[in-house]
Amino acid sequence: MTTKTNLTTSLEWYRARPGELRLVDVPEQTYLMVDGEGDPNTSPLFTAAVETLYPVAYTLKFASKRELGRDYVVPPLEGLWWSDDMDAFTVARDKARWSWTLLLLVPDWVERDLVAATIDQVRAKKNPERIDDLRVERLAEGRCVQTLHVGSFDDEGPVLERMHDEFVPARGLRLTGRHHEIYLSDFRRVPPERRRTILRQPVAPA
Repeated sequence: MTTKTNLTTSLEWYRARPGELRLVDVPEQTYLMVDGEGDPNTSPLFTAAVETLYPVAYTLKFASKRELGRDYVVPPLEGLWWSDDMDAFTVARDKARWSWTLLLLVPDWVERDLVAATIDQVRAKKNPERIDDLRVERLAEGRCVQTLHVGSFDDEGPVLERMHDEFVPARGLRLTGRHHEIYLSDFRRVPPERRRTILRQPVAPA
């Protein structure tokens, strides 16, 4: 029987607790990525991105089990978020001004050739709307501060303010890179008050 790996429980940089801000070192990793902009609650680009990423991720999982003998739980959806004015996140929460990249982690034992073949397979069989926008890239974040937020996405503001304005400068650090969220709960099914989301921010010495 093939052992099924759960990356979010086996990798240290996917661990976080509510109310605890801590520093982690995140190694460079490979992701499936689709970009977009606008309010994720209303943008058709966002919905189409999700509906493109998951068929590829699940087809890749089955290919890994079949061809490599390594099964795994499809990792949770992740997102990079940014705006020309970062107050759009922490103060105004003006979602219409947000840009984003949705991500799904590719395990480090899966080679690029298998990923490319999987994308071609999904394009031929299902052809999701944004398959031609999907890309495979490495993301190097390095030192990050992160915490676990439990509750609605709209309640993240005070947590991010504490992270950005208190924790980071108090340790002689500055913000770098893009705000990163890891959705441990499926926001399509879990009610807002029960959602578990890792909030991550790359940092560097000030």
